[in-house]
Amino acid sequence: MTAHPKQPQPAQPAQPAETTASFADLHRSEEPLLLPNAWDCASARMLAAQGYRAIATTSLGVAAVAGLPDAVAATREETLRLAFALGSEPFLLSVDAEEGFSEDPDEVAEFARELYAVGVAGINLEDGCGPVDRLAAKITAVKSAAPGLFVNARTDTHWLREGDLTDTLARLDAYRQAGADGAFVPGLTDLRQITALVRRLDVPLNVLHSPGGPSVADLAAAGVRRVSVGSLLYRRALGAALETMADISAGRTPSGAAPSYGEVAGLATGGGTVP
Repeated sequence: MTAHPKQPQPAQPAQPAETTASFADLHRSEEPLLLPNAWDCASARMLAAQGYRAIATTSLGVAAVAGLPDAVAATREETLRLAFALGSEPFLLSVDAEEGFSEDPDEVAEFARELYAVGVAGINLEDGCGPVDRLAAKITAVKSAAPGLFVNARTDTHWLREGDLTDTLARLDAYRQAGADGAFVPGLTDLRQITALVRRLDVPLNVLHSPGGPSVADLAAAGVRRVSVGSLLYRRALGAALETMADISAGRTPSGAAPSYGEVAGLATGGGTVP
């Protein structure tokens, strides 16, 4: 695979070691890393302006904005383009890369190397409940190509299936042995199972925040080190748009916060912030 034609192709990853080290350190703080997920440049910069030191992308949001399906390896170029735009920002960036946009570990490694070269600090790779050795091989290849990139290995045992803790542990153990720096189990909301995973894992556990599920404080008490929100912010933004149109149609004044035109224009180009 080749890099985006507008970007140089360095021989070795050019990212400073302290950048990735600080991202890993955020998983070892007293409080869990609360990681918001953005879908474009403006949303990422707006969240960073609120004080979040690290921002992740959401594959659903990136895909929906582009009019493409999620989780079928359709958004490699869109994801890379967003990473190129945000990788040099002052905040730390973690990229949701689905299953790596390829079944070939070498191609996944090349994609990860391109991310790392433009300043990305972390990558999410998921198994889709497929063969364990397939994702393990991709993780090994990624860590070889970009050793400093924080690899968050996601298993979908509780997302695409009802969830079996034994299967989940076996998969995460294999991914850890392959070199993963963190473990992600979206869909897991049972605090007893979460606590059991934390006790078995020697890498930080990432849990997806679920409205109506455990609070961030409860997850912190269980030992969770990273809490992400996935596509929730993007879906809430769509919901707010519908609510605003309903208010306008009914003759009501729309409620809720809305950045000004100028603020959003500045965010889109990196020239402004939202207070």
